[in-house]
Amino acid sequence: MADQQDFLAGVTVLDLSSVGPASRASRMLADYGADVVKVGPTRKKGAVQIRPPYHTYGAGRGMRRMRLDLKAETGVELFLDLCKSADVVIESYRPGVVDRLGIGYAAVSAANPRIVYCSTSGYGQDGPYAQWAGHDINYLALAGYLACSEPRGDGGPPIPGATVADSAGGGMQAVLSILAALVKRSLSGKGAYLDVSAAEGVLSLMSLSIDQYLAAGEVAGPRQTLLTGKYAFYDVYETADGKWLSVGAIEPHFYAELCKRLGLEQYAAHQMTDDKQDEVRAAFRAKFKQRSRDEWVAELAPNNTCVAPVLTIPELTEDPHFTARDVFMNAEHEEHGAFRQVAPILAGGVRKQPKHQVPDPDQTETHAILERAGIATERIESLLSGGVVE
Repeated sequence: MADQQDFLAGVTVLDLSSVGPASRASRMLADYGADVVKVGPTRKKGAVQIRPPYHTYGAGRGMRRMRLDLKAETGVELFLDLCKSADVVIESYRPGVVDRLGIGYAAVSAANPRIVYCSTSGYGQDGPYAQWAGHDINYLALAGYLACSEPRGDGGPPIPGATVADSAGGGMQAVLSILAALVKRSLSGKGAYLDVSAAEGVLSLMSLSIDQYLAAGEVAGPRQTLLTGKYAFYDVYETADGKWLSVGAIEPHFYAELCKRLGLEQYAAHQMTDDKQDEVRAAFRAKFKQRSRDEWVAELAPNNTCVAPVLTIPELTEDPHFTARDVFMNAEHEEHGAFRQVAPILAGGVRKQPKHQVPDPDQTETHAILERAGIATERIESLLSGGVVE
């Protein structure tokens, strides 16, 4: 494997979020070596703070924290001063809030024209739905994801097992946009403003189905198109031990090999014969019920059939392939003890990490952060004593 490195070493990110797509984005940027500073509110009476569980978002791995009162004029002034030496700002307030606070893109770019300013939200910074509150399931619903999924027992769309909108629709879209803006800045010297909508990110993920409808009028509902289970070769099947297999034999030669190894060669010529699919699917179901999941995996997966096991979370954490690729790392929490967590696994991330000691959630590194940003010691002490920072 090629040498892995901290690609974003030297890039400073100020992250104003606590959860959601913005926090997923800063997690990924930190995994690539960026200096991510989590800027949270001071602990004032009545302040609303979201504190995610200790093990989420990488358990604070590779991040520094400070608290800042953005409702105080001196706090806003300090934030703008921090932006002068930063490269990226990420925020996830309701659209319009940062401008009211005095830390929106206009104010920040006036302090630092090279800043890349990323606003993440559910529905975007403008439009009829901009002020709607929402979470992952809402963005998946609006963007067609849920309507294309296999219905649950009561006929309604299922609740997905992953926060696709937060992670891919919002977080990964934000990271991709930020990196593109940093590349452009390296050429032009100018920063950029990025309006990241999680719902629109899901639209991008759904583009195959959406474009299919726009171009051909075909609606990609459950069991209506290839990728939503219309054909027997793209489905999941129960095995003799009550476990499940995924089958995705789209290419004809993979499908033919699957039929051969299942002893169902009579269906090799009917891969996409619409009026044969119920018969083919019934034959596949009966055949897969004859052996255990892992027996089928051993027989089919290595032999060009596009078969893989449906693993539970406990199973995948012990899977030999993932283990061999160092996708997990060790961490330790003072109260909860030792545990494993997902390592930086995006391409190029440094997977062989030392054990991560989870910091106390009340711990901040404010003095060091401000000092590194060039803030005078006397001013730091004044801000600390005045409660503007913690």
